[in-house]
Amino acid sequence: MTESQRETERKYEAPSADDTAWLPDLTGVDGIDSVVDQGTAELDAVYYDTDDLRLAGTSATLRRRTGGSDAGWHLKLPLSGDSREEVRAPLSETIPDALRELALSRTRGADLRPVVRIRSTRGLRQLVGSGGGALAELSIDAVRAESLLGTGTRAAWTEMEVELASDTDPELLDTVEKALAASGIGRAHSPSKLARALEETDVGVPRVPDARTEAVVPGSAGEEVLRYVDERVRALVNLDPAVRRDLPDAVHQMRTTCRRLRSVLRSYRSVLDRKVTDPVRQELKWLGNELGAERDQEVLRERLGARIEALPGELVLGSVSARVQIWDIGNTSEARLRTLAALNSPRYLALLNRLATLTERPPLRAKAARQPEKVMAKAILKEYGRLSDRMAHALELPPGTERDKALHEARKAAKKTRYATEPARGSLGKPAKRLGKRVKAVQQVLGDHQDSVVARDALRKVAVAAHTAGEPGFTWGLLYGQEQAAADRDERELPTVWGEASRRRLRKALNR
Repeated sequence: MTESQRETERKYEAPSADDTAWLPDLTGVDGIDSVVDQGTAELDAVYYDTDDLRLAGTSATLRRRTGGSDAGWHLKLPLSGDSREEVRAPLSETIPDALRELALSRTRGADLRPVVRIRSTRGLRQLVGSGGGALAELSIDAVRAESLLGTGTRAAWTEMEVELASDTDPELLDTVEKALAASGIGRAHSPSKLARALEETDVGVPRVPDARTEAVVPGSAGEEVLRYVDERVRALVNLDPAVRRDLPDAVHQMRTTCRRLRSVLRSYRSVLDRKVTDPVRQELKWLGNELGAERDQEVLRERLGARIEALPGELVLGSVSARVQIWDIGNTSEARLRTLAALNSPRYLALLNRLATLTERPPLRAKAARQPEKVMAKAILKEYGRLSDRMAHALELPPGTERDKALHEARKAAKKTRYATEPARGSLGKPAKRLGKRVKAVQQVLGDHQDSVVARDALRKVAVAAHTAGEPGFTWGLLYGQEQAAADRDERELPTVWGEASRRRLRKALNR
């Protein structure tokens, strides 16, 4: 069993833990009414990582800690800014399976073992507001670190942390920092105790995800594309724990990340060797499909639920909501199992390893060294050409099943064109951003049309089940008609939206 909480904190260099005369009085700073001494605690933590420090390299930590009020296993995952999420499990002798799974996208299945032991004598103070509640905790730690890899190397230092209470305005950190800076107290040079311990006990320095290989020419097309690929790979790794814990929108975001990666690897084949990237794209397609069952069910549930809720009560005949709920529960459960099976499969681990290799040793082609403007504009125009051809074909077809399929293919081409603009926004600027916005508008109309196609298919199946059970079919027919009308509106709107993305204006803008 695990529980989690968000922690927002900053670390500072501290001259001494024994004599704290250097610490300024924070009473009166931004609503701090008093500073209350909470005594001293002895903390003992053993940090686990892989041989090549994969957790530390992605700003995550896993530790087993005794002492203090929160003894147990702690997995810390990075969030934005000064925040991290801490997932806790009860104290045990071995790593809890739940935390091991949540760390899997980072460890990629490699063994975890103790790397550093960090003991701290912590002096704790509460920063209390006028209402008597704690706004933050200020701790001064006398830290002793020791390598557990056989060298026995030790290090010691003193540091201070200011951690906000859960409902405190983050601006308090800025105000407190100004007061500390006025007394000569600056930010810690290391982002965490572990990072400093790894360095000072000679355990090693993890690979920094943003580090660029020497083969990448600064300011080149290769640098632009690889920066984007790095960001998307990091996003996929970070989203894995959220998907496993079924957090809101996590499946959608992970699936979209897969699509973005696939599209960019395809669009920029002139930069990255397709002999390496094509197999990666195939595996990303597989993962996206596995995630798609759960995401598609989410979209369909929300769409049908909104349609039914909007109907006047006198038009809802029979057990409409109950039948949709039964249908949804069965499909959602099956889709959820499919998602988790994919994330726990050897195939997924192999994909994660391929992505790590892709970012660490990118298969650069000759054009990767060129200036990005022409290389990236050409790639975008090529994707736009595919979109233009698919749109022309779809719009020539009469309404019906074939046109629905053709519009769905055009939608996928619109996404690829839009995603191709994203790495180029740094070099191409507003033209790339503007095109991305216009193509997104096309994609949204096509997306709503496709959602209507899927909804009509689902409604037909549910209606058949209702009819078989002897239930009225009126409401199902009404809902089907509403979806058909929505699709018709999308098809009427599409030529206008598509006309905004003029090829003539596009080519002029990108080639300027």
